Amino acid sequence: MTQTHPPVQTIPAPKPASAHTTGQPYEYRRSPLVEPDWTRFPGWRHVTRDQWENAQWQRVNCVKNIKQLRTVLGDTVDETFYADLEADQRALATMSMLVPPQMINTMVPCAPPTTEALLADPVRRYMIPVASDRRTDWPAHPYATRDSLHEHDMWVAEGLTHRYPTKVLAELLSTCPQYCGHCTRMDLVGNSTPAVDKLKLTLKPVDRYDAHITYLKAHPGVRDVVVSGGDVANVPWRNLESYLMRLLEIETIRDIRLATKALMGLPQHWLQPDVVEGLERVARTAARRGVNLAIHTHVNHAQSLTPLVARAAQTALDVGVRDVRNQGVLMRGVNATSTDLLDLCFALQGEAGILPYYFYMCDMIPNAEHWRVPVWHAQQLQHDIMGYLPGYATPRIVCDVPFVGKRWVHMVTEYDRERGISYWTKNYRTSIESADLATLSKRYAYYDPIDTLPEAGQRWWHAHRDD
Repeated sequence: MTQTHPPVQTIPAPKPASAHTTGQPYEYRRSPLVEPDWTRFPGWRHVTRDQWENAQWQRVNCVKNIKQLRTVLGDTVDETFYADLEADQRALATMSMLVPPQMINTMVPCAPPTTEALLADPVRRYMIPVASDRRTDWPAHPYATRDSLHEHDMWVAEGLTHRYPTKVLAELLSTCPQYCGHCTRMDLVGNSTPAVDKLKLTLKPVDRYDAHITYLKAHPGVRDVVVSGGDVANVPWRNLESYLMRLLEIETIRDIRLATKALMGLPQHWLQPDVVEGLERVARTAARRGVNLAIHTHVNHAQSLTPLVARAAQTALDVGVRDVRNQGVLMRGVNATSTDLLDLCFALQGEAGILPYYFYMCDMIPNAEHWRVPVWHAQQLQHDIMGYLPGYATPRIVCDVPFVGKRWVHMVTEYDRERGISYWTKNYRTSIESADLATLSKRYAYYDPIDTLPEAGQRWWHAHRDD
């Protein structure tokens, strides 16, 4: 049995240039950003601009369940959609529903959504997944795990992952203003779902932050801190500013990156006067100390970029943040074509002032096979987007290999295309491998989604399904 809608998206072969075009596989046309009219939704017919641009209104009116989504959509979609969504929430979803109005407004942006248009919409496909999106033959890869990158295994203090020699990931909290269906931290972030009983942070925030600072002071080889979660937009600003100022007091810290999808999903937060003023204080302190302060956001489709998002990004740059960069995730049905990626990158770089940085291959978490792409697909996409964007704004497509870390997709050591198994090496030890002298000579496996394999490869996996 296979899914019925929308169909699985496979990478298309390059089409020969038409005689009626200039002969380029991709034609650039500038598309200025537009804020979709939120009053097209029955539930927001009377929402004013002042309400829409208010961060508190956005948070209060986030859609957290099917009943609230019905109120917003009214009768624009039929009962089959809600039944499909309910089936996913009941048995398959690894993330609970939490979608700000700002994000819903970028779904089917030009008209009230019909059932068919909403099912096909790229933003909906990863923010509000339904059961028919997911594969029924291989909903999860046999080697999928809740913490596919083993970040929890590499905690050196609660929420502090030391995977790379000079860099750490600081998870300050386990909540976000919005929950993405493909979240790589689905074992920790958000509320538990019927499919996933989430882990919990146990320390009080003040104790967690103290433990981070203590570790970093004792390890001068760490120079780069990614401050994340969850999403830093959910940390009360006074607490976040205090944490950042403490980082800036550590002489060996030279880079600080704030990870927030909310720059796109809830730009109203980053435009609040107290947040803007606090960010400027942090940015000025960072500049005096010679520390690079950047914001990393997470935009997966050009539809998500609006004038409010551009204003939030420009405001951060205006107050002294050195860079605003984008780290997207490559997903079938969302952005896994060269046209989608180039449209997004031109909108990011040319219209929103956000630097295209990385596109990660979707991680091997449960129930994510319908999103994941094979390594060869990612390699083809990297090839196909080269030469159109400025070099500094051409993103790298990377595979985050378990126990290894980010690798450009062409860095594969060996690749069995038939069985979809690629092998990778690394040049450093993580915090859990300090005593393993063989680490640097090992090969680490990564697995393509099985439905993308040739028939012989799919037969092999079926034969070894229970191994």
